[in-house]
Amino acid sequence: MFSKTIHKRIKIVLLIIIFLFILIICKVFYIQVIDYEKLNDLANSLWSRNLPIEADRGRIYTADNKVIADNLTTVSLVLIPNQIKNKEKVAQDIANILDVDEEVIKEHIYKKSSIERVHPEGRRLTYEIADKINNLNYDGVYLVKEAKRYYPNDFMLSHVLGYVGIDNQGLSGLELQYDTYLTGATGAIKYYSDAKGQRLKLSESYVEPQNGMDIYLTINYEIQSSVERELSNVMEKYDASGAWAIAMDPNSGKILAMASYPNFNPNNYQDYSIEQINRNLAIWATYEPGSTFKIVTLASALEENVINLDDKFYDPGYVKVENARIKCWKHGGHGAQTFLEVVQNSCNLGVNTATHINFKKAL
Repeated sequence: MFSKTIHKRIKIVLLIIIFLFILIICKVFYIQVIDYEKLNDLANSLWSRNLPIEADRGRIYTADNKVIADNLTTVSLVLIPNQIKNKEKVAQDIANILDVDEEVIKEHIYKKSSIERVHPEGRRLTYEIADKINNLNYDGVYLVKEAKRYYPNDFMLSHVLGYVGIDNQGLSGLELQYDTYLTGATGAIKYYSDAKGQRLKLSESYVEPQNGMDIYLTINYEIQSSVERELSNVMEKYDASGAWAIAMDPNSGKILAMASYPNFNPNNYQDYSIEQINRNLAIWATYEPGSTFKIVTLASALEENVINLDDKFYDPGYVKVENARIKCWKHGGHGAQTFLEVVQNSCNLGVNTATHINFKKAL
């Protein structure tokens, strides 16, 4: 009886051990096969570091394929503080090359961070300065590619295009409106380092940046150039405080040209006032059509054959409509004139008469 009890207990223990063994195998299988990618990513995140590589911003083209917003390739300075050995020497040499205070560079070098971008002193460096830094050959000092927005036509279409900040983010105009589409995805050079930040001798990987989408406008380059030139002449000839113009295709509503003066150079937008760079007067400063609409009224009357340009009209200086007294802008009126002269003189009463005749015909 006692022997049977012992055997029974041994079997139970054995079954428990086998069950636990199966659980361990299942867990190992789950870790090694099913959950491998997740755990591998978590492990890599502890050891891997990224040197960012900025993507090019999408270009902006006119309808006739002229590039009006492009990119220039520049480099920027990135530091990995834990890899820098002689921090005092590195800070001194870099400060001399960048022509900045040594304490500014030390703030970056002694900061407790895995990667430190030197901003703004180390951004958008010239190739000459970049070569000087690269020739130092210091550990923990890196130069990475950056794209700088460039407007090849300087002032042209400035208010419509807008401008971007130092991080290539849209701040105004089309650059802001379509920033989501124009902004690309940043790439990186991935490397591995230990807990102290020392670089490990493991293979690096390169993640290619994805450039932003290009945008094509309805703007015609030649028409835009002509509009800008004429507005510039108007500003100079009349010493005007402002001038603006819009050219539109009447059949489709496409904007062929739009310009507003005074304009600015988006390559150096920091040199201008906020009012000048943020106010596209062509759409910001709205006015009643006033006398410009007289052409529409007279054209409508001519189209309906209710008047002829040679028809005579007498302008006494005012006319009563109900209880209102409508005056001509010229005191005493223009007297006898044809409707062609009504257009030339921008006569209020002549246009009013044409409107009245046209309205009576419509009734």
